[in-house]
Amino acid sequence: MNLQKRDAYYSQISKWLSKGLAIVLTGQRRVGKSCMLKQLKEEKEHDASNNVIYIDLEDSHFQSITDYQQLNEYIDGLICDDKHNYILIDEIQEVEAFERSVRYYIKRENTDVLITGSNAHMLSSDLSTMLAGRYVEIHIQSLSYSEFLQFNGLDDNDQSLMRYMTLGGLPQLCHLGIGNNEIVEDYLKNIYNTILLKDIISREKIRNIPFLTNLCQFISDNIGKLISATSISNYMKSQRADVSSNVVISYLSYFCNAYVIDKVSRYDIHGKRLFEINDKYYFGDIGIRNILSRGTRQNDIEKIIENVVYLHLKSMHYNVYVGQLRSSEIDFVAQKPDKTVYIQCSYLIASPETYNREFGNLKMIKDNHPKIVVSLNPMLDEANEDGIRHIHLRRFLMLGEL
Repeated sequence: MNLQKRDAYYSQISKWLSKGLAIVLTGQRRVGKSCMLKQLKEEKEHDASNNVIYIDLEDSHFQSITDYQQLNEYIDGLICDDKHNYILIDEIQEVEAFERSVRYYIKRENTDVLITGSNAHMLSSDLSTMLAGRYVEIHIQSLSYSEFLQFNGLDDNDQSLMRYMTLGGLPQLCHLGIGNNEIVEDYLKNIYNTILLKDIISREKIRNIPFLTNLCQFISDNIGKLISATSISNYMKSQRADVSSNVVISYLSYFCNAYVIDKVSRYDIHGKRLFEINDKYYFGDIGIRNILSRGTRQNDIEKIIENVVYLHLKSMHYNVYVGQLRSSEIDFVAQKPDKTVYIQCSYLIASPETYNREFGNLKMIKDNHPKIVVSLNPMLDEANEDGIRHIHLRRFLMLGEL
């Protein structure tokens, strides 16, 4: 099977090579972390002055490696002192005390260490303790819309956009055939169940599995709504399930750590500060969200638009927040060190009420930062209304910068 290349991520990785830092690729299972390692492996093996050591810890060939000492023993048997060594380890969280190995090998001359992992808490806590200032994290997302078109050989049109918004962006879909809905749906369900079992239930020793599954479905049905642990706890009590707020917080963190969902905090635009309660949640892959939701795509369109806009902002390396302006809300405040952009999302701007809500909220912000409304209005490419850009979703998802 030929590897589909994701050049933007490869460029990110390449700039950190030979810097004496461990490179950590994070992200949900099956978003393409392993393929990025394999792409690097193929590129570096063409040069005879390189020595590439590739370890896939989910492969049965490596199942005997369970702790850092066994990992070191395997690597030491292959490392070459007279070549540049690339140590590539996939799903490293399967190895106990793996951070000891990483720390040891990044100190070697002419050695690069790249690892992947599917658990945010374990990677961040263990690495930050042992490797403070000695590693860089690159987060791999599911395919962007433009990558989805590239991987599946599609033109940029409304039909392709609907496919992306329905199926999501897991790279393997291009090999399954996105026209076969039954196979795609089964694949997405299997990926979700694998994440649930391996990265949450087994790792966190979950006992209340029915609540765990109901919680993720609840989040999928409530994209774009402010959610608190207390509100979920009260809802569960109304369903005759007594679950405390602390348990809700813990279970939400497990889904976030497995990169299934992202927590997005509220940002006070007037006071320039973050609120500590009532967050929103968005899915790392819209296809997985869709198989969990009980609604129809037609009824869910506003939620889906908001989720894919969020994912695109993250792919452009913005820090993303929900904007709060007194009693009004701005869907997203996207920030970089030198830039802030305000974004509203809507299905159609077809009535004065909708226009006033989406454009009116942005007009209340008195600073000069860019303001954008994203919609699916037909016959729209891009327009400018009183200094606010109105962009069709398809065009927005093709932008490389705002």
